[in-house]
Amino acid sequence: MILPLGGTLPAAASKRALPIEGHRFFVLFVFLLATLVLYPYAEESQFSYYALRLIGSAVILLSVYAAGFRRSLLILALVLAFPAILQRVMMTSADRSALAVAGILLSLVFDIFIIVVLFRHVFSNSDPNSETVFGALCIYLLIGFSFASVYGLLTMLHPNAFYMDPLINPHRIPNRFDFVYFSFGTITSLGATGVIAVLPQARSFAILEAILGILYLAVLIARLMGAYRSASR
Repeated sequence: MILPLGGTLPAAASKRALPIEGHRFFVLFVFLLATLVLYPYAEESQFSYYALRLIGSAVILLSVYAAGFRRSLLILALVLAFPAILQRVMMTSADRSALAVAGILLSLVFDIFIIVVLFRHVFSNSDPNSETVFGALCIYLLIGFSFASVYGLLTMLHPNAFYMDPLINPHRIPNRFDFVYFSFGTITSLGATGVIAVLPQARSFAILEAILGILYLAVLIARLMGAYRSASR
């Protein structure tokens, strides 16, 4: 393409954007929900297994895109995203090596980084819209997935951190979906039947997650109501 004199693109070309540009949080929310839906079927077929890992990698990239980083922070986000993608694609739940522990730690650092950035982006918006709501919902789901990683890490370090009730669960060793189930059962205060935190550190994190879940919803409702009242005046 030959640039016009001055080296700038035409106005029409410079304003061209991706189809999901105005719906980045909505798309991320859909992929996060798809991850929850596919988790129970991940072990039933190879297609579901690889589809789940593919969607998990897409969630990481969409998180970076939805955050709308400046160039300096974008490089940092991509550096953190790389080990997170490797952890989603290559690591198995049975792997308890030092490399697997390091992969979960780096993935957790990326999740926390994305949550903090999205939180600042969503709650600093003085004019809330549907994308603001979807962004807030994405943060809520990402918190749940992040705590699931924490529980998985605790189980790697302490194999008996959780007790699986044999009357309910067909397996004795918890897998990734068990941690996701326990995490979202905790953050929503519904409870996770059949999965019991035994290790004191696991119980402490469960209490912290339940408190964060309640406080986050309270802050979200107060923030949205305050914004809408200001807009209606």
